[in-house]
Amino acid sequence: MPKTPPLLTPQELEVMKIVWDASEATVRDVYEVLRRRRQIAYTTVMTVMQILEKKGHLKKSTAGRQHVYRPARPRSQTVAAMLKDFVDRVFSGSARPLLVQLLADKRLSKTEIDELRRLLKERES
Repeated sequence: MPKTPPLLTPQELEVMKIVWDASEATVRDVYEVLRRRRQIAYTTVMTVMQILEKKGHLKKSTAGRQHVYRPARPRSQTVAAMLKDFVDRVFSGSARPLLVQLLADKRLSKTEIDELRRLLKERES
């Protein structure tokens, strides 16, 4: 079974979301998206992407003189690992308190609640 890479920091997750959405990206591509949101140095983006490659979240190839980065794993796999870690740390491994909290905070829309009902019915079958 392949080893799960270390969890993502908030800044790493922000970069990964951009790469997942694009399927592949250069440092310049990610930098351009981030600088529309906030001030950030190109070298910071480059460093974060190098760290993500070392951690096993990104794969790098060379196209001409540029490095092109691709996700090493699908978004769903990374999100599932992060959610499992969160539930384990915060709720001692039980997802029930998380769902109760989401419902109590009214963070779920009617559409999302209907989707949960549908998924639960499917699981019961």
